[in-house]
Amino acid sequence: MTKQFTTDVLICGAGAAGLTLAIELARRGVTFRLIEKMDGPFLGSRGKGIQPRTQEIFADLGILDRVVAVGGLYPPQREYRGDGSFTETGGMEHLEPTPAEPRHLPLLIPQFLTEGVMRERLVELGHRPEFGCELVGFELDEGGVTARLSGKAGVEDIRVRYLVGADGGRSFVRSTLGIDFPGKTLGVRAVVADVALSGLERDAWHRFNPRSMEQQMSLCPLCGTDLFQLQAPVPIEGDVDLSAKGLTTMVAERTGRSDIGIHSVQWASAYNMNARLADRYRVGRAFLIGDAAHVHPPTGGQGLNTSVQDAYNFGWKLAAVVAGAPAVLLDSYEEERQPIAASMLGLASKLLEAAKQGDMRRGREVHQLDLGYPGSSLGLESPQRVGGLLGGDRAPDAPIRGAAGESTRLFELFKGTHWTLLGYEVDRGAISPRAGLHIHAFGPRGDLIDEGGHFHDAYAPAAGDWVLVRPDGYIGAIVSADNVEALDGYLRNVGLGIKADV
Repeated sequence: MTKQFTTDVLICGAGAAGLTLAIELARRGVTFRLIEKMDGPFLGSRGKGIQPRTQEIFADLGILDRVVAVGGLYPPQREYRGDGSFTETGGMEHLEPTPAEPRHLPLLIPQFLTEGVMRERLVELGHRPEFGCELVGFELDEGGVTARLSGKAGVEDIRVRYLVGADGGRSFVRSTLGIDFPGKTLGVRAVVADVALSGLERDAWHRFNPRSMEQQMSLCPLCGTDLFQLQAPVPIEGDVDLSAKGLTTMVAERTGRSDIGIHSVQWASAYNMNARLADRYRVGRAFLIGDAAHVHPPTGGQGLNTSVQDAYNFGWKLAAVVAGAPAVLLDSYEEERQPIAASMLGLASKLLEAAKQGDMRRGREVHQLDLGYPGSSLGLESPQRVGGLLGGDRAPDAPIRGAAGESTRLFELFKGTHWTLLGYEVDRGAISPRAGLHIHAFGPRGDLIDEGGHFHDAYAPAAGDWVLVRPDGYIGAIVSADNVEALDGYLRNVGLGIKADV
Protein backbone atom coordinates (compact mmCIF):
# COMPACT_ATOMS: atom_id res chain seq x y z
CA MET A 1 0.00 0.00 0.00
CA THR A 2 1.40 3.41 -1.00
CA LYS A 3 2.00 5.73 1.92
CA GLN A 4 -0.06 8.92 1.76
CA PHE A 5 1.74 12.18 1.13
CA THR A 6 2.25 14.36 4.19
CA THR A 7 2.65 17.44 2.05
CA ASP A 8 3.43 18.24 -1.58
CA VAL A 9 6.91 19.76 -1.22
CA LEU A 10 9.69 19.74 1.36
CA ILE A 11 12.00 22.77 1.09
CA CYS A 12 15.27 22.28 2.91
CA GLY A 13 16.79 25.67 3.78
CA ALA A 14 15.05 28.92 4.73
CA GLY A 15 17.40 31.46 3.18
CA ALA A 16 16.50 33.77 0.32
CA ALA A 17 16.06 30.95 -2.22
CA GLY A 18 13.94 28.78 0.07
CA LEU A 19 11.81 31.72 1.16
CA THR A 20 11.18 32.81 -2.43
CA LEU A 21 10.08 29.31 -3.38
CA ALA A 22 7.87 29.07 -0.30
CA ILE A 23 6.14 32.36 -1.17
CA GLU A 24 5.61 31.19 -4.75
CA LEU A 25 4.08 27.90 -3.62
CA ALA A 26 2.01 29.55 -0.89
CA ARG A 27 0.34 32.01 -3.23
CA ARG A 28 -0.53 29.13 -5.55
CA GLY A 29 -2.05 26.94 -2.84
CA VAL A 30 0.60 24.20 -2.93
CA THR A 31 1.21 22.51 0.42
CA PHE A 32 4.80 22.48 1.68
CA ARG A 33 7.09 22.51 4.67
CA LEU A 34 10.01 24.92 4.85
CA ILE A 35 12.65 23.65 7.27
CA GLU A 36 15.91 25.22 8.47
CA LYS A 37 18.48 23.42 10.61
CA MET A 38 19.64 26.66 12.28
CA ASP A 39 17.77 27.52 15.45
CA GLY A 40 16.87 30.98 14.16
CA PRO A 41 17.15 33.35 11.21
CA PHE A 42 20.51 34.16 9.63
CA LEU A 43 21.81 37.41 11.15
CA GLY A 44 24.45 38.43 8.61
CA SER A 45 24.67 40.78 5.66
CA ARG A 46 26.50 38.46 3.24
CA GLY A 47 24.25 39.33 0.27
CA LYS A 48 23.47 43.03 0.49
CA GLY A 49 22.75 44.09 -3.11
CA ILE A 50 19.31 43.77 -4.69
CA GLN A 51 19.64 44.14 -8.45
CA PRO A 52 16.97 45.76 -10.69
CA ARG A 53 15.67 42.44 -12.06
CA THR A 54 15.24 41.07 -8.54
CA GLN A 55 13.42 44.28 -7.62
CA GLU A 56 10.92 43.50 -10.38
CA ILE A 57 10.44 40.05 -8.87
CA PHE A 58 9.99 41.49 -5.39
CA ALA A 59 7.31 43.83 -6.76
CA ASP A 60 5.43 40.79 -8.06
CA LEU A 61 5.81 39.01 -4.71
CA GLY A 62 4.35 42.07 -2.96
CA ILE A 63 7.45 43.03 -0.96
CA LEU A 64 9.36 45.65 -2.98
CA ASP A 65 7.97 48.67 -1.12
CA ARG A 66 8.94 47.08 2.20
CA VAL A 67 12.42 46.23 0.97
CA VAL A 68 12.95 49.81 -0.22
CA ALA A 69 11.61 51.15 3.08
CA VAL A 70 14.16 49.22 5.17
CA GLY A 71 17.02 49.52 2.65
CA GLY A 72 18.42 52.31 0.54
CA LEU A 73 20.66 53.22 -2.38
CA TYR A 74 24.37 52.53 -2.51
CA PRO A 75 26.42 55.41 -1.06
CA PRO A 76 29.32 56.96 -2.98
CA GLN A 77 32.69 55.23 -2.66
CA ARG A 78 35.27 57.22 -0.72
CA GLU A 79 38.81 56.07 -1.47
CA TYR A 80 41.45 57.22 1.01
CA ARG A 81 45.06 58.10 0.24
CA GLY A 82 47.94 57.51 2.59
CA ASP A 83 47.89 61.12 3.83
CA GLY A 84 44.22 60.88 4.83
CA SER A 85 42.83 62.78 1.84
CA PHE A 86 40.36 61.01 -0.39
CA THR A 87 38.56 60.92 -3.72
CA GLU A 88 34.88 60.13 -4.08
CA THR A 89 33.14 58.33 -6.95
CA GLY A 90 29.66 57.05 -7.62
CA GLY A 91 30.74 53.43 -7.88
CA MET A 92 27.47 52.46 -9.56
CA GLU A 93 26.94 53.64 -13.11
CA HIS A 94 23.90 55.91 -13.15
CA LEU A 95 21.36 54.85 -15.75
CA GLU A 96 18.02 56.58 -16.18
CA PRO A 97 14.86 54.49 -16.00
CA THR A 98 12.94 53.90 -19.21
CA PRO A 99 9.33 52.87 -19.89
CA ALA A 100 10.51 49.32 -20.62
CA GLU A 101 12.93 49.19 -17.66
CA PRO A 102 11.58 51.31 -14.80
CA ARG A 103 14.26 50.26 -12.29
CA HIS A 104 17.97 50.84 -12.87
CA LEU A 105 19.51 51.38 -9.42
CA PRO A 106 20.63 48.47 -7.22
CA LEU A 107 19.42 48.63 -3.63
CA LEU A 108 21.61 48.13 -0.60
CA ILE A 109 19.95 46.13 2.17
CA PRO A 110 21.60 43.58 4.46
CA GLN A 111 20.53 40.02 3.84
CA PHE A 112 19.00 39.55 7.27
CA LEU A 113 16.59 42.45 6.65
CA THR A 114 15.68 41.16 3.18
CA GLU A 115 14.93 37.72 4.57
CA GLY A 116 12.97 39.28 7.42
CA VAL A 117 10.67 41.00 4.92
CA MET A 118 10.28 37.71 3.06
CA ARG A 119 9.35 35.83 6.23
CA GLU A 120 6.76 38.50 7.01
CA ARG A 121 5.23 38.02 3.56
CA LEU A 122 5.20 34.26 4.05
CA VAL A 123 3.36 34.64 7.36
CA GLU A 124 0.75 36.78 5.59
CA LEU A 125 0.22 33.84 3.25
CA GLY A 126 -0.32 31.48 6.21
CA HIS A 127 3.11 29.83 6.51
CA ARG A 128 6.36 30.14 8.42
CA PRO A 129 9.77 28.42 8.47
CA GLU A 130 10.43 25.60 10.92
CA PHE A 131 13.72 26.52 12.60
CA GLY A 132 15.76 23.87 14.38
CA CYS A 133 14.50 21.19 12.00
CA GLU A 134 17.11 19.28 9.96
CA LEU A 135 16.87 16.88 7.05
CA VAL A 136 19.01 13.90 8.09
CA GLY A 137 18.13 11.39 5.37
CA PHE A 138 15.88 10.71 2.41
CA GLU A 139 15.06 8.13 -0.22
CA LEU A 140 13.74 8.76 -3.72
CA ASP A 141 11.42 6.52 -5.66
CA GLU A 142 9.33 6.95 -8.78
CA GLY A 143 6.30 8.20 -6.88
CA GLY A 144 7.85 10.56 -4.34
CA VAL A 145 10.36 11.11 -1.56
CA THR A 146 10.52 9.68 1.95
CA ALA A 147 12.41 12.08 4.19
CA ARG A 148 13.64 11.83 7.78
CA LEU A 149 13.64 15.02 9.83
CA SER A 150 15.25 15.69 13.20
CA GLY A 151 13.79 18.56 15.18
CA LYS A 152 12.85 19.80 18.60
CA ALA A 153 10.11 17.17 18.87
CA GLY A 154 12.43 14.31 17.85
CA VAL A 155 12.78 12.29 14.66
CA GLU A 156 9.98 12.27 12.10
CA ASP A 157 9.48 10.44 8.80
CA ILE A 158 7.38 12.16 6.15
CA ARG A 159 6.31 11.40 2.59
CA VAL A 160 6.36 14.22 0.00
CA ARG A 161 5.94 14.53 -3.74
CA TYR A 162 9.08 16.65 -4.24
CA LEU A 163 12.21 17.60 -2.29
CA VAL A 164 14.02 20.90 -2.90
CA GLY A 165 17.52 21.51 -1.61
CA ALA A 166 17.93 25.22 -0.83
CA ASP A 167 20.51 24.36 1.81
CA GLY A 168 23.54 26.34 0.69
CA GLY A 169 27.00 25.67 -0.67
CA ARG A 170 27.55 22.68 1.63
CA SER A 171 24.18 21.22 0.64
CA PHE A 172 23.23 17.97 2.33
CA VAL A 173 20.68 17.35 -0.40
CA ARG A 174 23.27 17.75 -3.17
CA SER A 175 25.85 15.53 -1.49
CA THR A 176 23.29 12.82 -0.70
CA LEU A 177 22.15 12.84 -4.32
CA GLY A 178 25.77 12.38 -5.41
CA ILE A 179 25.73 15.45 -7.66
CA ASP A 180 29.22 16.72 -8.51
CA PHE A 181 30.03 20.34 -7.68
CA PRO A 182 32.96 21.18 -9.93
CA GLY A 183 34.73 24.50 -9.96
CA LYS A 184 37.63 26.02 -8.16
CA THR A 185 38.78 27.80 -5.05
CA LEU A 186 39.83 31.25 -6.21
CA GLY A 187 42.83 31.75 -3.96
CA VAL A 188 41.23 34.57 -2.02
CA ARG A 189 40.23 34.41 1.62
CA ALA A 190 38.30 37.29 3.14
CA VAL A 191 36.64 38.50 6.29
CA VAL A 192 33.13 39.89 6.22
CA ALA A 193 31.61 41.21 9.43
CA ASP A 194 28.68 43.33 10.57
CA VAL A 195 30.00 45.71 13.20
CA ALA A 196 29.00 48.69 15.31
CA LEU A 197 31.74 51.32 15.15
CA SER A 198 32.59 54.94 15.75
CA GLY A 199 34.91 57.26 13.87
CA LEU A 200 33.33 57.10 10.39
CA GLU A 201 30.40 58.93 8.84
CA ARG A 202 27.58 56.93 7.26
CA ASP A 203 27.47 58.99 4.07
CA ALA A 204 30.00 56.92 2.11
CA TRP A 205 31.40 53.45 1.47
CA HIS A 206 34.89 53.89 2.95
CA ARG A 207 37.72 52.12 1.12
CA PHE A 208 41.36 51.90 2.13
CA ASN A 209 44.36 50.58 0.15
CA PRO A 210 42.14 49.31 -2.69
CA ARG A 211 45.07 48.16 -4.84
CA SER A 212 46.74 46.02 -2.18
CA MET A 213 45.38 42.53 -1.51
CA GLU A 214 47.37 42.52 1.75
CA GLN A 215 46.02 45.82 3.08
CA GLN A 216 42.62 46.32 1.40
CA MET A 217 39.70 47.17 3.65
CA SER A 218 36.24 48.54 3.09
CA LEU A 219 33.64 49.69 5.58
CA CYS A 220 30.16 50.14 4.15
CA PRO A 221 27.21 51.54 6.14
CA LEU A 222 24.35 49.04 6.10
CA CYS A 223 21.06 50.75 5.28
CA GLY A 224 18.28 50.12 7.75
CA THR A 225 20.71 49.51 10.62
CA ASP A 226 23.34 51.27 12.71
CA LEU A 227 25.94 48.77 11.49
CA PHE A 228 28.77 48.80 8.97
CA GLN A 229 29.84 45.84 6.86
CA LEU A 230 33.59 45.29 7.12
CA GLN A 231 35.26 43.50 4.21
CA ALA A 232 38.96 42.66 3.98
CA PRO A 233 41.12 39.99 2.31
CA VAL A 234 43.18 37.96 4.77
CA PRO A 235 45.95 35.34 4.41
CA ILE A 236 44.82 31.94 3.12
CA GLU A 237 46.19 30.20 6.20
CA GLY A 238 46.02 31.05 9.87
CA ASP A 239 43.48 32.12 12.45
CA VAL A 240 41.70 35.45 12.21
CA ASP A 241 40.57 37.24 15.37
CA LEU A 242 36.95 38.17 14.64
CA SER A 243 36.27 39.77 18.02
CA ALA A 244 35.65 43.49 18.34
CA LYS A 245 39.17 43.92 19.73
CA GLY A 246 40.75 41.86 16.95
CA LEU A 247 38.89 43.70 14.18
CA THR A 248 39.70 47.09 15.74
CA THR A 249 43.38 46.14 15.55
CA MET A 250 43.00 45.10 11.90
CA VAL A 251 41.26 48.40 11.07
CA ALA A 252 44.01 50.43 12.73
CA GLU A 253 46.75 48.50 10.91
CA ARG A 254 45.13 48.89 7.50
CA THR A 255 43.82 52.45 7.75
CA GLY A 256 46.59 54.02 9.80
CA ARG A 257 43.87 55.55 11.98
CA SER A 258 43.36 55.13 15.70
CA ASP A 259 40.02 56.94 15.82
CA ILE A 260 37.95 54.10 14.31
CA GLY A 261 36.74 51.83 17.08
CA ILE A 262 34.66 48.66 16.71
CA HIS A 263 32.42 48.25 19.72
CA SER A 264 30.53 45.05 18.89
CA VAL A 265 30.27 42.36 16.22
CA GLN A 266 26.82 41.12 15.26
CA TRP A 267 28.10 38.53 12.79
CA ALA A 268 31.45 37.68 11.22
CA SER A 269 32.92 35.08 8.91
CA ALA A 270 36.32 34.28 7.40
CA TYR A 271 35.79 32.34 4.18
CA ASN A 272 37.53 31.13 1.05
CA MET A 273 36.01 32.39 -2.20
CA ASN A 274 34.80 29.68 -4.57
CA ALA A 275 33.21 29.47 -8.00
CA ARG A 276 31.32 26.20 -8.36
CA LEU A 277 28.37 24.93 -10.39
CA ALA A 278 26.43 21.70 -9.88
CA ASP A 279 26.59 19.19 -12.72
CA ARG A 280 22.85 18.66 -12.43
CA TYR A 281 19.99 20.50 -10.78
CA ARG A 282 17.76 17.46 -10.53
CA VAL A 283 17.70 13.77 -9.66
CA GLY A 284 14.21 12.35 -10.05
CA ARG A 285 11.91 14.21 -7.68
CA ALA A 286 14.70 16.10 -5.91
CA PHE A 287 15.93 19.53 -7.07
CA LEU A 288 18.60 22.09 -6.16
CA ILE A 289 18.12 25.86 -6.04
CA GLY A 290 20.30 28.76 -4.95
CA ASP A 291 23.73 28.22 -3.41
CA ALA A 292 23.10 24.47 -3.32
CA ALA A 293 23.42 24.62 -7.12
CA HIS A 294 26.04 27.36 -7.51
CA VAL A 295 28.39 29.42 -5.34
CA HIS A 296 29.88 32.74 -6.42
CA PRO A 297 32.49 35.18 -5.18
CA PRO A 298 30.63 38.18 -3.71
CA THR A 299 31.86 40.66 -6.34
CA GLY A 300 29.04 42.18 -8.33
CA GLY A 301 26.25 41.17 -5.96
CA GLN A 302 25.09 38.23 -8.09
CA GLY A 303 24.73 35.35 -5.63
CA LEU A 304 21.56 36.17 -3.70
CA ASN A 305 19.93 37.59 -6.82
CA THR A 306 20.64 34.49 -8.88
CA SER A 307 19.28 32.34 -6.05
CA VAL A 308 16.03 34.31 -5.83
CA GLN A 309 15.61 34.04 -9.58
CA ASP A 310 16.19 30.26 -9.49
CA ALA A 311 13.27 29.91 -7.11
CA TYR A 312 11.12 32.33 -9.11
CA ASN A 313 11.71 30.28 -12.26
CA PHE A 314 11.15 26.94 -10.55
CA GLY A 315 8.21 27.83 -8.31
CA TRP A 316 5.51 28.33 -10.94
CA LYS A 317 6.62 25.22 -12.82
CA LEU A 318 6.55 23.03 -9.72
CA ALA A 319 3.13 24.37 -8.73
CA ALA A 320 1.80 23.76 -12.26
CA VAL A 321 2.96 20.13 -12.24
CA VAL A 322 1.49 19.53 -8.76
CA ALA A 323 -1.79 20.88 -10.18
CA GLY A 324 -1.68 18.48 -13.15
CA ALA A 325 0.55 20.03 -15.83
CA PRO A 326 2.80 17.59 -17.74
CA ALA A 327 5.78 16.59 -15.58
CA VAL A 328 8.17 17.32 -18.46
CA LEU A 329 7.68 21.02 -17.65
CA LEU A 330 10.12 20.54 -14.75
CA ASP A 331 12.93 19.66 -17.17
CA SER A 332 12.98 23.29 -18.30
CA TYR A 333 14.22 24.47 -14.88
CA GLU A 334 17.78 23.16 -15.23
CA GLU A 335 17.72 23.88 -18.97
CA GLU A 336 17.03 27.57 -18.32
CA ARG A 337 18.80 28.28 -15.05
CA GLN A 338 22.08 26.37 -15.24
CA PRO A 339 23.43 28.51 -18.14
CA ILE A 340 22.48 31.65 -16.19
CA ALA A 341 24.48 30.50 -13.18
CA ALA A 342 27.45 29.67 -15.40
CA SER A 343 27.43 33.17 -16.88
CA MET A 344 27.08 34.76 -13.45
CA LEU A 345 30.05 32.75 -12.17
CA GLY A 346 32.10 34.10 -15.05
CA LEU A 347 30.99 37.68 -14.39
CA ALA A 348 31.63 37.52 -10.63
CA SER A 349 35.08 36.02 -11.19
CA LYS A 350 35.92 38.75 -13.74
CA LEU A 351 34.81 41.43 -11.29
CA LEU A 352 36.90 39.82 -8.55
CA GLU A 353 40.01 40.18 -10.69
CA ALA A 354 39.14 43.84 -11.24
CA ALA A 355 38.56 44.34 -7.51
CA LYS A 356 42.05 43.03 -6.79
CA GLN A 357 43.30 46.05 -8.75
CA GLY A 358 41.00 48.42 -6.89
CA ASP A 359 38.34 48.72 -9.60
CA MET A 360 34.91 48.46 -7.97
CA ARG A 361 32.86 50.18 -10.68
CA ARG A 362 29.60 48.47 -11.58
CA GLY A 363 27.24 49.02 -14.48
CA ARG A 364 24.46 47.39 -16.41
CA GLU A 365 26.26 44.05 -16.52
CA VAL A 366 25.27 43.35 -12.88
CA HIS A 367 21.62 44.41 -13.17
CA GLN A 368 20.43 41.08 -14.65
CA LEU A 369 17.88 42.83 -16.88
CA ASP A 370 19.48 41.37 -20.00
CA LEU A 371 19.29 37.78 -18.81
CA GLY A 372 16.80 35.48 -20.50
CA TYR A 373 16.29 32.03 -21.87
CA PRO A 374 17.14 32.08 -25.58
CA GLY A 375 16.56 28.73 -27.22
CA SER A 376 14.47 27.47 -24.30
CA SER A 377 12.05 24.64 -24.97
CA LEU A 378 9.42 26.97 -23.50
CA GLY A 379 10.01 29.63 -26.16
CA LEU A 380 7.70 29.60 -29.18
CA GLU A 381 7.72 31.92 -32.18
CA SER A 382 5.31 31.18 -35.00
CA PRO A 383 6.42 32.25 -37.51
CA GLN A 384 10.09 32.42 -36.53
CA ARG A 385 11.24 35.96 -35.72
CA VAL A 386 14.55 37.57 -36.62
CA GLY A 387 15.66 40.22 -34.14
CA GLY A 388 13.53 42.23 -31.76
CA LEU A 389 11.70 40.58 -28.89
CA LEU A 390 12.01 36.78 -28.91
CA GLY A 391 10.69 33.83 -26.94
CA GLY A 392 12.59 33.53 -23.65
CA ASP A 393 13.32 37.26 -23.39
CA ARG A 394 12.35 39.32 -20.35
CA ALA A 395 8.93 40.87 -21.04
CA PRO A 396 9.40 44.67 -21.04
CA ASP A 397 7.24 47.01 -19.02
CA ALA A 398 5.25 49.86 -20.61
CA PRO A 399 2.92 52.57 -19.29
CA ILE A 400 -0.54 52.10 -20.82
CA ARG A 401 -4.14 53.11 -20.24
CA GLY A 402 -7.22 50.99 -19.72
CA ALA A 403 -10.26 51.50 -21.90
CA ALA A 404 -12.05 53.06 -18.92
CA GLY A 405 -9.36 55.73 -18.68
CA GLU A 406 -7.16 54.63 -15.78
CA SER A 407 -3.40 54.71 -16.21
CA THR A 408 -1.54 51.48 -15.46
CA ARG A 409 1.52 49.49 -16.55
CA LEU A 410 2.08 46.12 -18.15
CA PHE A 411 3.86 45.00 -14.98
CA GLU A 412 0.62 45.57 -13.07
CA LEU A 413 -1.17 43.28 -15.53
CA PHE A 414 1.56 40.64 -15.15
CA LYS A 415 1.56 40.76 -11.34
CA GLY A 416 0.27 37.55 -9.79
CA THR A 417 0.37 33.82 -10.44
CA HIS A 418 -1.33 33.82 -13.85
CA TRP A 419 -0.15 33.83 -17.46
CA THR A 420 -0.87 36.97 -19.48
CA LEU A 421 -1.83 37.02 -23.17
CA LEU A 422 -1.56 40.33 -25.03
CA GLY A 423 -3.20 40.71 -28.42
CA TYR A 424 -2.46 43.52 -30.87
CA GLU A 425 -5.30 44.41 -33.25
CA VAL A 426 -6.58 40.86 -32.93
CA ASP A 427 -9.82 38.95 -33.15
CA ARG A 428 -10.46 38.55 -29.42
CA GLY A 429 -12.59 35.45 -30.04
CA ALA A 430 -9.68 33.55 -31.60
CA ILE A 431 -8.44 32.51 -28.12
CA SER A 432 -10.75 30.71 -25.72
CA PRO A 433 -10.64 31.80 -22.07
CA ARG A 434 -9.21 29.36 -19.58
CA ALA A 435 -8.36 29.35 -15.88
CA GLY A 436 -4.97 30.84 -15.11
CA LEU A 437 -4.80 32.97 -18.26
CA HIS A 438 -5.56 36.71 -18.39
CA ILE A 439 -6.31 37.95 -21.90
CA HIS A 440 -5.93 41.60 -22.92
CA ALA A 441 -6.09 43.33 -26.29
CA PHE A 442 -4.86 46.58 -27.84
CA GLY A 443 -6.76 48.08 -30.76
CA PRO A 444 -10.42 48.51 -31.78
CA ARG A 445 -12.71 47.22 -29.02
CA GLY A 446 -9.66 46.26 -26.98
CA ASP A 447 -9.48 46.83 -23.23
CA LEU A 448 -6.03 48.48 -23.40
CA ILE A 449 -4.80 51.66 -25.10
CA ASP A 450 -1.14 52.14 -26.06
CA GLU A 451 -1.46 55.89 -25.59
CA GLY A 452 2.24 56.76 -25.67
CA GLY A 453 3.25 54.03 -28.11
CA HIS A 454 5.47 52.44 -25.46
CA PHE A 455 4.00 48.96 -25.92
CA HIS A 456 4.60 49.12 -29.65
CA ASP A 457 8.15 50.43 -29.11
CA ALA A 458 9.05 47.58 -26.77
CA TYR A 459 7.21 44.67 -28.43
CA ALA A 460 7.12 45.72 -32.12
CA PRO A 461 3.94 43.71 -32.79
CA ALA A 462 2.33 43.26 -36.18
CA ALA A 463 -1.45 43.40 -36.54
CA GLY A 464 -2.89 40.10 -35.38
CA ASP A 465 0.05 39.14 -33.13
CA TRP A 466 -0.43 37.48 -29.76
CA VAL A 467 2.28 37.71 -27.06
CA LEU A 468 2.14 35.21 -24.19
CA VAL A 469 3.92 36.22 -20.96
CA ARG A 470 4.87 33.55 -18.44
CA PRO A 471 4.11 33.88 -14.71
CA ASP A 472 7.78 34.78 -14.12
CA GLY A 473 7.72 37.68 -16.57
CA TYR A 474 9.45 36.15 -19.60
CA ILE A 475 8.06 35.75 -23.10
CA GLY A 476 6.56 32.31 -23.58
CA ALA A 477 5.26 32.67 -27.12
CA ILE A 478 4.74 35.15 -29.94
CA VAL A 479 2.34 33.97 -32.65
CA SER A 480 0.61 35.58 -35.58
CA ALA A 481 -3.10 35.43 -36.35
CA ASP A 482 -2.43 32.66 -38.87
CA ASN A 483 -0.72 30.49 -36.25
CA VAL A 484 -3.11 30.66 -33.31
CA GLU A 485 -3.43 26.86 -33.22
CA ALA A 486 0.25 26.67 -32.19
CA LEU A 487 -0.56 28.82 -29.16
CA ASP A 488 -3.37 26.46 -28.19
CA GLY A 489 -0.95 23.54 -28.17
CA TYR A 490 1.57 25.51 -26.12
CA LEU A 491 -1.02 26.31 -23.46
CA ARG A 492 -1.96 22.64 -23.14
CA ASN A 493 1.70 21.73 -22.58
CA VAL A 494 2.04 24.12 -19.62
CA GLY A 495 -1.17 23.00 -17.92
CA LEU A 496 -3.62 25.55 -19.38
CA GLY A 497 -5.44 23.17 -21.67
CA ILE A 498 -8.99 23.35 -20.33
CA LYS A 499 -11.00 25.92 -22.23
CA ALA A 500 -13.92 27.67 -20.56
CA ASP A 501 -17.32 28.20 -22.10
CA VAL A 502 -18.39 31.83 -21.77
